[in-house]
Amino acid sequence: MNYIDIKIVPSFYQGYVNQVKHLPLMEALAQSHHEFKNLMQGKPESFASYRYAEEKWSVAELVCHMLDAERIFCYRALRFARKDQTVLSGFDENAYAPEANAASRTLAGLLQEAWHLRQSTLDLFNSFNEEMYLRKGKVNDNELSVLALGYIIAGHETHHRKVLQERYFTKA
Repeated sequence: MNYIDIKIVPSFYQGYVNQVKHLPLMEALAQSHHEFKNLMQGKPESFASYRYAEEKWSVAELVCHMLDAERIFCYRALRFARKDQTVLSGFDENAYAPEANAASRTLAGLLQEAWHLRQSTLDLFNSFNEEMYLRKGKVNDNELSVLALGYIIAGHETHHRKVLQERYFTKA
């Protein structure tokens, strides 16, 4: 499967997918993570606790959110690829964030975890054939294909990389 038709992506996720839709899926997944890794490379551990404004997530909390979301999107893709038609619920990222134990984790450890997770994500999506990419399931009244979930993963990471660049690292 090379590219995605944005019209098949629910509007809630289109902002993410629009950022990477010009690339084939596997390239989008690899490139988005490469760019994230480049941004984070060499950042001191002190950045882990930095917040660009009061009440905003710390860098570590934001990275934990990215990891949580990728795991959830992969889980959904796996279920749909296996023809599981169970309607899945969404998740509340604001409820997950305080439970991620981000304050006691190192930035280096989180970045290593992100690299391992993306390798696993690439393995998962490489295991799907064309038919599996087109399979769909429901999450919160939204129909999503396996292919769309892959693009959402890459776009979500790209979105948060840009947030880190624009809001965190320009003010720190």
